[in-house]
Amino acid sequence: MSAAADFGGRAVLVTGGTRGIGAAIARSFLDAGAEVVVCGRHDPASPPEAGGRTARFLAADIRDPDAAAELVERAAGLMGRLDVLVNNAGGSPDADAATVSPRFVQGVVRLNLLAPFYVAQPANKIMQGQPDGGVIINIGSVSGEDPQPGTAFYSAAKAGLLALTRALALEWSPKVRINHVTVGPVRTEDAAARYGEDGGQAIGDVIAMGRLADPQDVANACLYLAGGLASYVTGADLAVHGGGEVPARYVATRN
Repeated sequence: MSAAADFGGRAVLVTGGTRGIGAAIARSFLDAGAEVVVCGRHDPASPPEAGGRTARFLAADIRDPDAAAELVERAAGLMGRLDVLVNNAGGSPDADAATVSPRFVQGVVRLNLLAPFYVAQPANKIMQGQPDGGVIINIGSVSGEDPQPGTAFYSAAKAGLLALTRALALEWSPKVRINHVTVGPVRTEDAAARYGEDGGQAIGDVIAMGRLADPQDVANACLYLAGGLASYVTGADLAVHGGGEVPARYVATRN
């Protein structure tokens, strides 16, 4: 393990850290020596494990600001400090903007834009009081930059998350660094349900790198942004999308 990935003695909170991308992020920090707390609305079958240690789980609905604040307080209490927050929880099913209900819209915005702030605000308060400060990483989506049909409100919320990241970096630096990861399609356990029976291979064929991301690709980005090699990086957006999708007009003219 390189010094750049040595998080021994560090305390990390990962929202939505029980499965998929979040679990990969949690395992990577565990493997790098950190203590890790993950949260979700439902108890996992088993929390993430790696490096001979296991993440601790706290149930929380971070769409509620009081629950989010309590989560941060409990996590910091369990670990004795809070060095890294990864705002990973998010997502939304596709929905027709012409017929979607106001309640659905509110739910999508609460989860993907407001909840990250609800967790980040109390985390920042703790980190500002620590000699070494802390790091906040927001997990965004290519939908925030390149919306697709059925994702209007998810895309709007994720675009807002990037803007929020940049704004908070101006307010909370230098003690707290806050960065954003723009994530493209990822091959998680539900890839077939999300991307089709081929598990996303057809989508991978139109991505510059020729494949969907692996959750570990996102986790590696988080390790970098949370570590010493990124000590001067704040308010940044790191794209983990394999170069993005090849433009449809390019594909169409060559078929």
